[in-house]
Amino acid sequence: MIEDKNQARTALSDLGEFGLIETLTKNFGVHQKSTVKGIGDDAAVLDFGTKKTVVSTDLLIEGVHFDLSYMPLKHLGYKAVIVNLSDIYAMNAEATQITVSIAVSNRFPLEALQDFYDGVAMACKVYGVDLIGGDTTSSNKGMLISITALGVVDNDKVVYRSGAKEHDLLVLTGDIGGAYLGLQVLEREKEVFKVNPQNQPDLEPYSYIVERQLKPEARKDIISLLHNLEVRPTSMIDVSDGLSSEVLHLCKQSGVGCNLYEDKIPLDPTVISTAEEFKIDSTMIALSGGEDYELLFTIAQTDFPKIKGNPNLTVIGHMTAATEGEHLVTRDNTKIAIKARGWNSF
Repeated sequence: MIEDKNQARTALSDLGEFGLIETLTKNFGVHQKSTVKGIGDDAAVLDFGTKKTVVSTDLLIEGVHFDLSYMPLKHLGYKAVIVNLSDIYAMNAEATQITVSIAVSNRFPLEALQDFYDGVAMACKVYGVDLIGGDTTSSNKGMLISITALGVVDNDKVVYRSGAKEHDLLVLTGDIGGAYLGLQVLEREKEVFKVNPQNQPDLEPYSYIVERQLKPEARKDIISLLHNLEVRPTSMIDVSDGLSSEVLHLCKQSGVGCNLYEDKIPLDPTVISTAEEFKIDSTMIALSGGEDYELLFTIAQTDFPKIKGNPNLTVIGHMTAATEGEHLVTRDNTKIAIKARGWNSF
């Protein structure tokens, strides 16, 4: 993390825990009618009426999930929220509230945490969710972030990973592979900077994939789109750990097999050209890369006319009987067993 030596630094010890919380959260408003009481009491109070409540949580560790040498704290705050909201949308639900807990070492002044919370606030505003609580504490291992997201969904609209049926179509939103390659570009430029700190990287040719890594977006729009198209997925999952892992999750929990077609996987031109530059197979990137936060879901074949031609959605395969297994059908029509090669923190 490059610091401005002339920037004012306020030691966290000057504020104390409650002063810190008040300072970081004073500008957060309320976006949701269901938020009865947010920050400022022993617990938040929410009222969801008759809807189902969905909850997801993620833990992000400095040096494992993010590198502050090229991840601006404002971007980190935004991304930390997004990765949690994506799980809520993968349930076909509306994200409504989040809690944010952080642990930081004494190398972080107040101003650094304010940058982080500015990113959190931006995500809350863009996605219409409320920050309703959390915790702050010290760390001797850098920065740790834990975010919990809550959401609501009508009882008859919740979508699980376990509902896919034989002959269902496998559909993917957007395009994939960009986040992983953006990370490779940033890591390469970091090494160049170590050798020559005067060298300023030219990231313009890679702007799309670098943004996919540093400032991803969750697909809230797809939930509205599917509702308007009157399409209810039979199963759904977000693509956070790589396409191959997510396909296998759907197959295992739904008790089906799958044929995934290599030539149908949507790839941005920048992904294809950068994969060639790094001498990596673009299909492998798509299957194993992760952090794209697109949605992967299945629909009944009868719903295909409703999504046909939609630029946000691509049919990339179909579900089969469990006995047929899970396969990638290559461009030369060869079947290869799909193996989970995505992110594994251990």
